[in-house]
Amino acid sequence: MKNLKPRRPDVGDVELVGDIENRQLGLKHYDARWPSMYLDHQRRIRDALSATEVEIEHIGSTSVPGLAAKPIIDIVVTVHDITAEEDYLDVLVAAGYELRVREPGHRMVRTPARDLHVHILERRDPAVDDYLLLRDHLRTNADDRTLYEGTNGACIS
Repeated sequence: MKNLKPRRPDVGDVELVGDIENRQLGLKHYDARWPSMYLDHQRRIRDALSATEVEIEHIGSTSVPGLAAKPIIDIVVTVHDITAEEDYLDVLVAAGYELRVREPGHRMVRTPARDLHVHILERRDPAVDDYLLLRDHLRTNADDRTLYEGTNGACIS
């Protein structure tokens, strides 16, 4: 059985890499290219992390067919130990992603174009189940998709 103990204590503070950004992002009509964009990055991430056991899922608004969304693909990658950054962070940076956030239990890398966020969490983190539960619910419930869309943005272009 694998040792479930973290290799070291997790970070205690939020580290935001780079300056605070002032971006105005509005909702866009669903883009049928979002699933293939996710699949391209899923392959890229899986190739980079081939030596590490991970799970990769498309989450967030762009993962729900037909839902208007801010045009940023969100991906969650689960790792065994978030504190073992040497297992995943350097190879993701080498694959072209940039570290943006390091905080307790969560790391986030993104593309230089800022059109994709990769959230890295531990497998046992309840946030992963919450992301997937919301995604799957919105995929199957049109009324809640409409409600969600109306609550998350004023302008759709």
